[in-house]
Amino acid sequence: MHRHLDPEKHFHIKLQKHLVESGIWHRFLEKPNSTIHTADASQVTGIPLKRISKSLIATTGDGKYYSLIVPGDKKVDLKKAAQIIGVKNIQLVPFNNAHEISGYPPGGTPAIGYQKQIKVIIDEELAMQETFFCGGGSTQMLLELKSQDVIKKNKATIGNIQKIEEQSK
Repeated sequence: MHRHLDPEKHFHIKLQKHLVESGIWHRFLEKPNSTIHTADASQVTGIPLKRISKSLIATTGDGKYYSLIVPGDKKVDLKKAAQIIGVKNIQLVPFNNAHEISGYPPGGTPAIGYQKQIKVIIDEELAMQETFFCGGGSTQMLLELKSQDVIKKNKATIGNIQKIEEQSK
């Protein structure tokens, strides 16, 4: 049986080239199935959801873009992100338009190597992990990076940007 060819392979190759040229330690992990959501990626790889990041592309409305990076088991708190940036509000770029800013398909967005100038805010929970996984440039790949490399390369701001979920018991 043939494996399906990855239609997004060129994004993955572009990302890999960027990482090698930048001298950044990385490890790609091919997923047994193509996935878009972090919960699905966790399920098919066995990697805990809190170790797989979501890189959500957001805008402040004045033409500035941000990548808000949170653990896969958390939601982003836009009010907290706006406070960190020092703006009144920030909103997520629609899922199907995020690739125009990041340069990567939804579900394959890495935490590094964006197409446009994007400021990055990384949640403090991820910043404290030695490594974490993110999109590997394709919905068929995950990418493991060192948190400190992501912070340094992106000149990222570290902050608490996760939503506190009400426990229903």
